[in-house]
Amino acid sequence: MRILLSNDDGIDAPGLASLAQAVAGFGELFTYAPADVQSGCSHKLTTDDPFRVHHRDEKHVAVVGTPGDCVRYALHDQTAPFDWILSGINNGGNLGVDVFYSGTVAAVREASFHGLPGIAYSHYIKRDRPIDWDRVAGWAKKVTAILLDQPRASGWFWSVNFPHLLANDPDPEIIFCPLDVNPLPLQFDPHEEGLKYSGVYANRPRTPGHDVDVCFSGKIAVTRLSTCHGSHGYVDSR
Repeated sequence: MRILLSNDDGIDAPGLASLAQAVAGFGELFTYAPADVQSGCSHKLTTDDPFRVHHRDEKHVAVVGTPGDCVRYALHDQTAPFDWILSGINNGGNLGVDVFYSGTVAAVREASFHGLPGIAYSHYIKRDRPIDWDRVAGWAKKVTAILLDQPRASGWFWSVNFPHLLANDPDPEIIFCPLDVNPLPLQFDPHEEGLKYSGVYANRPRTPGHDVDVCFSGKIAVTRLSTCHGSHGYVDSR
């Protein structure tokens, strides 16, 4: 297979290296990723202004733009088609309504518009713990093997969220679950330049059995998403 890798944390991010490590045995990898951090840019595209690209080699391209730009340019730049797009592993969760804000997810959604199946990977963070990227690569490899074997359906793609476990915790269970559509906490505090968002991510609402609750409970949350924004678009529809 020909596999396109991207992310929103930048081409030199450890999460992207972890993903490449995880999926190296599944096919030929091509990386088109932002030259710098584009976290939280959602599905922003560069259309009116030029942007630069830097070909580090024939399979690694840094794009001075957004994850959406990376995918669009990769599809233009490569004459042979890709079989899959894999995006991440994001340094932070993309749970629930985060999928609308996430550049990681937007890369896969953009590819889905062009008929390409894909998976977005994210890692929920507990601030007092380091991330063991080698261990996460093992989880990603296992999840990828399962999802590549699922039936493909046009307009659908996957979002995977890894929990942040302690070093001696057992490997997490993989749970297929629907998206939690509760909003993020609305809290803003005065700042010298105005107002600064201060909502606590871990205090967001949790619907039992949905992706936020599953991941916060120490399991790997796997959610099937749709490019369609209808009322039934963001649910698990296996």
